[in-house]
Amino acid sequence: MPWRPWSGVMTVSDFVSFLQYNSDAVITATLQHVYLSFGAVFAGASLAIPLGIWLTGREKAAQACLSVTGTIQTIPSLALFGFALPILGIGFFPAMVVLFLYSLLPILRNTYTSLKGVSPALIEAGKGMGMSNCQLLVMVKLPLALPVIMTGIRISSIYIISWATFAAFIGAGGLGDLIVTGIQTMDLYFILAGAIPTALLALVTGWVLGLLERAVTPRGLRIYGVERE
Repeated sequence: MPWRPWSGVMTVSDFVSFLQYNSDAVITATLQHVYLSFGAVFAGASLAIPLGIWLTGREKAAQACLSVTGTIQTIPSLALFGFALPILGIGFFPAMVVLFLYSLLPILRNTYTSLKGVSPALIEAGKGMGMSNCQLLVMVKLPLALPVIMTGIRISSIYIISWATFAAFIGAGGLGDLIVTGIQTMDLYFILAGAIPTALLALVTGWVLGLLERAVTPRGLRIYGVERE
């Protein structure tokens, strides 16, 4: 990417020209960021949702898993990336592993608590109709829990998009590369070229997943005493 020192006076036209001149690098960094972020969330959801289902009815195991994932998320992101360096090295894979670990808690917690919150009366009614445990899960529990699970995925996605900027410190690429370059060269254009797409990506992702959350919520469904209209 061409380096151009910032003169200290920033104008919108100059910033637009900067983006046009460096469009290939910005697009590449954005695609890397998207792949890194959503790959981690997809991997996290692939583990957390089945695990949350399995933990339903297993109180001790559930508390242990939630405690472990909660502890992981309390570790500062830069520190966790630092811990990954001597074990996994640098590059895309270790960054994906770290972000995967960060993605687990919101999805696992929401999956577990939403399934635990399904009304026992509905479960008993399903059993009275002759439903098996698998049928109860697929036809009763998961449809009722799905809006809350989607909330966990939305929260996790927004967090991961922001934390993925730190992946640049271990050579994983993404929009964090532009921010780091801007800091190193004291160039505000580079910093904004990384920060603005990151913020927009988080906002758009939250909006789209919010729409999906509303789409899977039946009208009049009451969850935890909140009426979804």
